[in-house]
Amino acid sequence: MNYYAIRAIYLFEMARAWRTLMQSLASPILSTSLYFIVFGTAIGSRMGEIDGISYGAFIIPGLVMLSLLSESISNASFGIFFPKFSGTIYEVLSAPVSGFEIVAGYVGAAATKSILIGLLILVTARLFVDYTILHPVWMLAFLLLTAITFSLFGFIIGIWADDFQKLQIIPLMVITPLTFLGGAFYSINMLPEPWQTLTLFNPVVYLISGFRWAFYGVADVNVGVSLGVTLLFLLLCLAGVSWIFRTGYRIKQ
Repeated sequence: MNYYAIRAIYLFEMARAWRTLMQSLASPILSTSLYFIVFGTAIGSRMGEIDGISYGAFIIPGLVMLSLLSESISNASFGIFFPKFSGTIYEVLSAPVSGFEIVAGYVGAAATKSILIGLLILVTARLFVDYTILHPVWMLAFLLLTAITFSLFGFIIGIWADDFQKLQIIPLMVITPLTFLGGAFYSINMLPEPWQTLTLFNPVVYLISGFRWAFYGVADVNVGVSLGVTLLFLLLCLAGVSWIFRTGYRIKQ
């Protein structure tokens, strides 16, 4: 295992985040703060409790997950796309570095930035609403697992995309709508049939539900199912990355 190579890629990607601090950290935190002001304070004060939880506190896991998914995909996809676009990826591929080490460096940095943003959003939420975390270990586990999984997914998108516009297609047209429809701002139990059943085909429901359970002990679906779906998607992403390096798809061509 070439730990020096992993460390070099990781530190390079993290340095890029610090150089663009306003875009990397401040922007998502500011956007989430606006959600808290509008939904948590203005609208939430006029709504009743959901499952015994105030509306402002109820939406915290959904807002964290919304930022976590988008930032994980964005950081990882741009991190690998830019070297591919500029041609510097061939220097990495020609070095004595395995595909696993390349992925570990890029995905590790993307996941780290996403987790940092998620934790900063939780700290920011304290300024707007009181909340508790009943299962902090599970909360961190879901945070870490989701960040790694969607950073891998973002890595795949970065390899697949052949221009900057394609980097935004899946995050904006697929992930964001699925997150809004996945119970980020409401409980799916509030939906009438057949929409409640159809919502269960949305994989983001399981991420948000499991994450919310870690906070308040309530969930729309069984927490074991949520964990299983997350692990399944992680395995699918690992299989996709493995296939990319095995075939050289849009990397060695």
